[in-house]
Amino acid sequence: MTEQKYKLTIGPEGYLAPAAALMGVESPDAGYALSGGDIIPENEALSLVAEKLSTAKTPAICPGPLLLWNWSNAVPPKAAAVRAMAEACGAKLLPMPDYRAKSPRINPEIEINPNHPSLTILHHNIDVCLFVGMHLHFANMALRLIRGATNCYTISLSDTAAIDEAILSVRDVDVGKIETITKKIRNYC
Repeated sequence: MTEQKYKLTIGPEGYLAPAAALMGVESPDAGYALSGGDIIPENEALSLVAEKLSTAKTPAICPGPLLLWNWSNAVPPKAAAVRAMAEACGAKLLPMPDYRAKSPRINPEIEINPNHPSLTILHHNIDVCLFVGMHLHFANMALRLIRGATNCYTISLSDTAAIDEAILSVRDVDVGKIETITKKIRNYC
């Protein structure tokens, strides 16, 4: 009997979705990306990002702290490219300066910014959500919660490694790759 390969799909997958890495999903090398747990060429992934954002009913882009805080000279041009991408596909921009899971409930009297990715997605009825500028160690948990609790198609654009918990994840993303996605979005419209 052959073992079937685990496939990441939109959820809800249950209260505790299995960790993608434990299910055999491996991070791709440079020039490649992840789609549903499978390694695909980067150019194919960039086209898929544009297609998903262009055809979504309620797309959203969630910039994380690595994009929100002006901590290096590379951030302003990247932030401007992300804003142009959001405008091209009509996506909501939902900043997530803190996307750690806050369970079992959020106390807005003490929380400075009570964003919880799953609750934010459910509240806004988001069907496709792109995350950019996230720390990998927090992104994995946030994306796993989303996969477990929502029916949202998640996309991750990462500065370094692909994030295995996103349904579609592109690594080594710079301004040029974001502009490529934006051009492809404009071709869909």
